[in-house]
Amino acid sequence: MKNILFAFVLTGLSVSAFAQSAPPAGDAKVGEFYGKDVSAKSVRKAISTDELNKELKSTPKIAKTSVKGKVTGVCPKKGCWVSLATDSGETIFVKMKDYAFFVPTALEGKTVVLEGSAESKTTSVKELQHYAEDAKKSQAEIDAITELKTETRFLASAIKVVE
Repeated sequence: MKNILFAFVLTGLSVSAFAQSAPPAGDAKVGEFYGKDVSAKSVRKAISTDELNKELKSTPKIAKTSVKGKVTGVCPKKGCWVSLATDSGETIFVKMKDYAFFVPTALEGKTVVLEGSAESKTTSVKELQHYAEDAKKSQAEIDAITELKTETRFLASAIKVVE
């Protein structure tokens, strides 16, 4: 009986996690974190977004790193991705590892430190259009996406607001 009850509870939690239809509420204040807490060491040793891009020119993937950057966008649909600015005007696309956590839209404009892995990746037109749709872009903007895009992708296991 306990196993059956446990299965129902677990199923309910799983369904509610994947059925999220809006970003979580929150003000994204300094010190708040999403996923697991970012260690003080990672905050101190975090590299800039431009340093990350420079490192990715010599290696296609970095398994474990911490990066500091300013959030320029948050998925308004679920809070399931963010974008970070670089000094060169590009953006770094950040997804949450295993879809394990989401962030509030109040994170936009904040400076964060991310822990996770990074790679240079070519993104398909279909996937780019999906992200534009999530970002509530107009149909004309979505339809204008017709080319693959090679970009820096970050898979975050933790995000902490630092400024």
